[in-house]
Amino acid sequence: MQFQRYGVYYTPHPGALADFGKSWLGWDPVSGKTVAHPEIDGLPRLIAEITATPRKYGLHGTIKPPFVLADGTDVDGLAAQLDTLCATLTPITLEGLVLARLGGFIALKIDGDQAPLADLAGAVVRELDAFRAPPTDAELMRRRKANLSARQDALLTQWGYPYVMEEFRFHITLSGRLGRDVEATMEALAPHITPLLPRPFEVDSLTLVGEDLDGKFHEIHRQALTG
Repeated sequence: MQFQRYGVYYTPHPGALADFGKSWLGWDPVSGKTVAHPEIDGLPRLIAEITATPRKYGLHGTIKPPFVLADGTDVDGLAAQLDTLCATLTPITLEGLVLARLGGFIALKIDGDQAPLADLAGAVVRELDAFRAPPTDAELMRRRKANLSARQDALLTQWGYPYVMEEFRFHITLSGRLGRDVEATMEALAPHITPLLPRPFEVDSLTLVGEDLDGKFHEIHRQALTG
């Protein structure tokens, strides 16, 4: 399969949360297939509409944002470097995940201190950056429409994405922007997803993903953290 961009994600191990996530979003990046949505009462919109924006990514938390490969690099070299890096990184145990409102959308976020995960994400961004092609002028212009701070703009210039390093906020996106429907969606979703949320929350592997030519993301390779 041909991929146009690559990224490094946290993805849940096979199990109840992963199964619910692929059904809720309607996409399984492991099998590369669409999945039927669950039946959930009380939602203000169809699940297909609620999840249209994040569907193509699958259930994930971004560690190194998607990027085009730099000239002279290839996916085999990227995967090998990720494996080497993961051999130096220690698994992380955090307090847990919680369902939360983030602006106009809903997501899972860290309950408690995310600093150890932010440090890990920063290391991945730095150590794999030689594989990232610089962003195009069009991409920079698009990113800058988000009213970035001076620091975020500097991070965009240096690392190709404004929300890395000290601006990193781990989250697992569950919806697009919902406006006034955020609270009703959370209320209907919470009984189904909250019992599945890990406590404690362990990050013991990283997943290399690729974006196909239709914009959907696929799992290429999962590597354990063994440092």
